[in-house]
Amino acid sequence: MIQTITYYLSEHPSIVNFRWSHPQSLGSTWSFLFASISFYITFSLFLHLLLSLLLRRRKHRPVPLGPIPALHSLSMSLISLTIFAGILLSAAAEIRDTRWFWRRSKTPFQWLLCFPLGTRPSGRVFFWSYVFYLSRFLHTFRTYFAILRRRNLSFFRLFNHSILIVMSFLWLEFSQSFQVVAILLTTSVYAVVYGYRFWTAIGLPSACFPFEVSCQVVLLSCNVLCHVGVLLLHFMKGGCNGIEAWVFNSVLNAAILFLFLNFYVKKHLRKRKFGDFDAIKESEIDMAKDKDL
Repeated sequence: MIQTITYYLSEHPSIVNFRWSHPQSLGSTWSFLFASISFYITFSLFLHLLLSLLLRRRKHRPVPLGPIPALHSLSMSLISLTIFAGILLSAAAEIRDTRWFWRRSKTPFQWLLCFPLGTRPSGRVFFWSYVFYLSRFLHTFRTYFAILRRRNLSFFRLFNHSILIVMSFLWLEFSQSFQVVAILLTTSVYAVVYGYRFWTAIGLPSACFPFEVSCQVVLLSCNVLCHVGVLLLHFMKGGCNGIEAWVFNSVLNAAILFLFLNFYVKKHLRKRKFGDFDAIKESEIDMAKDKDL
């Protein structure tokens, strides 16, 4: 059983022989990237405006979606868990097969953060990076659910989803260092958070603290530490592949972190202003709704 899972997650010919290329890989062109993000933003704005006009008199009545959000959360949790297992096994296999090439300059952990110069976007880990990139488009359905259920469309939500799609594209396009650890961290958090969303969507009790926000804080903190590690390795170990894209990604990550902290501080000040338990609970619920992974 374990051997079968390992084969299909890291040793299958489609995984081993994967190569990121514009003619062969779906969604691998810059035109597709910009067109898809433009469509996502435009359609979200259109849907929000349409519902605002049609349902002005029923401001607080959501559009019924039935079990669709719960099924989406369950599927995203399972997809994230699969990507996590796949890239973990694939990274171990890549370390086993290519360590002879870089073992004098890097340890396996350093390789996870800092690819050797000249690394090409092919092989096992890039296959799962590609799957992760495609899964980012499935995450955008959370925006449509928020609009249909609460007519809630925030700039942060649009910015966050769009930027994360761009970053995952850059990982592949420039064979960027750090992506293996980033995908491991992100998919592990996604598997837990989306599993929690499914748990609460089917009527089971929720946590007594802002669970999703806490997970996001942990993820952002780990990303900051790993970015520092990449920077140190780049200057101490002769350079990391795709460092230009990494710099751009770092700027985008900093923007997301700034917006998140700004949102968090505003909610915290609101809690202090109201002071009572109901206001605190309402603030935490609003934060979990507005802040989307």
